[in-house]
Amino acid sequence: MKLHILGICGTFMGSLAQLAKAQGHCVSGSDTGVYPPMSDQLRQAGITLTEGFDPTGIPDDVDMVVIGNAMARGNPSVEYVLERGIPYTSGPQWLGDHILNGRWVLAVAGTHGKTTTASMLAWILDFAGMAPGYLIGGVPQNFTVSARLGETPFFVIEADEYDTAFFDKRSKFVHYHPRTLVANNLEFDHADIFPDLAAIERQFHHVIRTVPASGKIIRPAHCEPMDRVLGMGCWSDLAFFGSEGADWQWSLRDQDGSAFSVLHQNDSYEITWSLCGLHNVSNAVAAMAAAHHVGVKPDIAAAALSQFQSVKRRMERVNPNDRMPVYDDFAHHPTAIATTLAGARARINKSESVESETEGTTVGRLLAVLEPRSNTMKAGVHKDTLAGSVDAADATFWFEPENLNWSISDVLESCASPAYAYKNTDELIQAVVAYAKPNDTIVVMSNGGFENLPRRLAHALEIVE
Repeated sequence: MKLHILGICGTFMGSLAQLAKAQGHCVSGSDTGVYPPMSDQLRQAGITLTEGFDPTGIPDDVDMVVIGNAMARGNPSVEYVLERGIPYTSGPQWLGDHILNGRWVLAVAGTHGKTTTASMLAWILDFAGMAPGYLIGGVPQNFTVSARLGETPFFVIEADEYDTAFFDKRSKFVHYHPRTLVANNLEFDHADIFPDLAAIERQFHHVIRTVPASGKIIRPAHCEPMDRVLGMGCWSDLAFFGSEGADWQWSLRDQDGSAFSVLHQNDSYEITWSLCGLHNVSNAVAAMAAAHHVGVKPDIAAAALSQFQSVKRRMERVNPNDRMPVYDDFAHHPTAIATTLAGARARINKSESVESETEGTTVGRLLAVLEPRSNTMKAGVHKDTLAGSVDAADATFWFEPENLNWSISDVLESCASPAYAYKNTDELIQAVVAYAKPNDTIVVMSNGGFENLPRRLAHALEIVE
């Protein structure tokens, strides 16, 4: 087919384009903000890119236009396609029909941890010699690309609950038809799409309905929203994971989560890795349970996880040789912020314990830098829980964007530790540099580019030091 993709530089659509090209299709695309790394990946794959949405970028002999979910009515290329009756579809629909059809799909859904858990699962299968295909909304550091076709029927996909396209308001994941489904957790998010949690629960049940009876749903042992989802009906086997009373259980061997044990059917498996945080331990156990459904033994999965290298922008350290570590993290929901900072705090506490025993250098403080960027954040849906989400930090520095629909001063007043807000990233960086001391740990959290703040901050700290 000759395909043209509108919105091709998004993580999902860009990965889809590369899969389509690898499958033998002729692929081109249009987008605004055509910049690395996705633009480089696409050009290396031989995919023609057009900057902007002038309809002249669409080939005259195109067979199908794949429309990204960021495209809306009024977009010149969208209007051109509709007026001329050019066949069109959504990215998730095309993926389901042409890539996933006939394959054993392992889908990872949930409000938090989709990218990391899907990356873990793909790596476990790869480590076990199963050569899976995958599409992940991030860059897994155990692989060189965010998507590949694979060499076997197995395909791991990050299954997003966001809507599919302007003409299909169902969640993306209903198009994937998984045989193995990780329903990792469920909270209210995407307030620009869903009116309430019940609406998200209904979408989750839509994907539950597509899992065959021989399939398996891996879910947390204690999650009331997931209880409600499955209470609407379930036709597949269930596997529960949790810290106790579950089919797959974990226990911490190190309080920062860098070492833990997994118990399954009276056998225990030990994992020591570079990650920290209870949320990552939970993600790992969910990935082990999913891999077990396709035949990967727990000891093999544990060995794979011990070599797992995480994902870009998930507590990614941007200055590995500096005495004031700066981490770049994607957290943008109060729960994700809290768990990320709790993991960082646990690691600091562990270092303090080691330093006290060796009378080494004093361990510093935990500083958080946050940008409330998501549509849900901008609408103020989570503003009442934001202050509590940063309790683990010794100080917080907030960026206040112009299009915020509420005042961040209310959050500052409720924070348990010193909190400051800035409307300019240069001023924010200057403030953090002035406040920080050697051995402090700095975690920068945003689900956007944040004007490259993590690396700019690391550079500024290096110059001052």
